[in-house]
Amino acid sequence: MIFLTRKAEFSAAHYYWVESWSDEENWRVFGKCANRNGHGHNYTLEVTVTGEVDPVSGFVVDLKELKDILEREVVSVYDHRHLNLEVPEFRTAVPTTENIAIAIWNRLDGKIPNARLHRVRVYEMPDLFADFYGEKA
Repeated sequence: MIFLTRKAEFSAAHYYWVESWSDEENWRVFGKCANRNGHGHNYTLEVTVTGEVDPVSGFVVDLKELKDILEREVVSVYDHRHLNLEVPEFRTAVPTTENIAIAIWNRLDGKIPNARLHRVRVYEMPDLFADFYGEKA
């Protein structure tokens, strides 16, 4: 079995807030990340696919097509955006690293020809990342 991973980067702002909680509870749980003005990160996205290697091209997927899909489905939607205010899936979900990984999976699942999505990894910072493999616990 072969796995192929492509990276992409985007910069975005967000804050953590649960509308049904009190201000005090949001600040207690999320600390400075609850600041409604938001703060930003330079995210790194890794998308891993699996599939059969084409015997002629030697590719699992067309690398340019994979890059174009990541640009269309994720980067162009998330880059230089305030996730809470501008990205539909985060109008009701807190844009944590975990939820961003799940949302990206949902944006990409079934859209990569000749390959199966295996993993979405989102780095919020070099020492903080989340992996999603397509099944919610």
